[in-house]
Amino acid sequence: MRLAILACAFALAAPAVQAAPAHWIGSWGASPALPMAAPPNNPARGTPTFSNQTITQVVRLSAGGPKLRIRLSNEYGAKPLQIGAARVALVGADGAVVAGSERTVTFSGAAAALIPQGAPMLSDAVALPTKPLARLRVSLFLPADTNGCTCHMTGMDLISIAPGDATKAPPAPAKGAGDYRAFLTEVDVETAAPSGPVIATFGDSITDGYRSTDDTNHRWPDRLAERLAAGKQPFAVVNTAISGNRVLAEALPIFGQNALSRFDRDVLSAPGVTHVTVLEGVNDLGMTKPTPAAADIIAGYRQLIARAHEHGLKIIGGTILPYGGAAYFSAAGEAERQKINAWIRTGHEFDGVIDFDAAIRDPVKPERMRAELQSGDWLHPNDAGYRVMGDAVDLKLFR
Repeated sequence: MRLAILACAFALAAPAVQAAPAHWIGSWGASPALPMAAPPNNPARGTPTFSNQTITQVVRLSAGGPKLRIRLSNEYGAKPLQIGAARVALVGADGAVVAGSERTVTFSGAAAALIPQGAPMLSDAVALPTKPLARLRVSLFLPADTNGCTCHMTGMDLISIAPGDATKAPPAPAKGAGDYRAFLTEVDVETAAPSGPVIATFGDSITDGYRSTDDTNHRWPDRLAERLAAGKQPFAVVNTAISGNRVLAEALPIFGQNALSRFDRDVLSAPGVTHVTVLEGVNDLGMTKPTPAAADIIAGYRQLIARAHEHGLKIIGGTILPYGGAAYFSAAGEAERQKINAWIRTGHEFDGVIDFDAAIRDPVKPERMRAELQSGDWLHPNDAGYRVMGDAVDLKLFR
């Protein structure tokens, strides 16, 4: 009897076995940028606004996992943002929803949410198993006037907009609705810890995939994800680029805060991030007057390197692409680009180098891209050019 009492007492005193905490990694991303007010004579150029409408966006994940969650943002909102309903579903190669994959998304157990002005919000975990490179449809019902949008203006995937709550039966994305990202800034997946590399690709429109074909996932980070997926090892790629972005300065609000300003939010806070690639600086050389010195851009890179290392990340530098023939090309900018690229290649301050310039430049006119790889503006690659860029990345950099 005494032994039985002691055994019972021990069982009561023993601590309960705690379930292992969920380990989340970023699987997809679209960094939010400041909204731009519409000029009075051209309201179409303003930031989208929504009221009693459902917006549906399709994204291609990089990593897969047994559960996922979404991150919404009202960081640039003028007032609290009401989410009336949210649903996700997998999309097959034919564009149709995979039967049985539709799920309701909740926030702290509720189907609706109110996101404070200036804040992001993570959803609850959604039990929806996904594989690498799975396509996910996300539908958001916005019951009240949003008074603008915390948007990512270069989505390169078409969205759909429908009246009322259409989250259970949204229309297919269509031309004319737009190819921006609205309020959706991240999709995370749950994985076993530790996972493989989680790579944030930080940069401007060239990493954002501007002028690639809509709905085809032809950005160079997409190609990188495809190559990593073929290796059958755990990985994730989160695109944290913003078109028009600069290292040191800011232009239109839709081009986002400068790289030094947004690095902590867009890179260091990405769940599970282990590596970051940096390809940025051509907009500084082309947009900023007078042309900034290479030393100033390099000083900006050194700040990013120090902050990445402080958080245990490896940071990999990408050489700036040639832009001869672009509207803002100048001989002064080209001279500084050459100095910057020489430092990236030989300075040994980045943890590795991706020589995008060497991969895509014309050997006869090295200040220009090869003609068959540029999109027509001599600044952005076309689909073939982005593929060349993705293939130029040495996967050993992420070991």
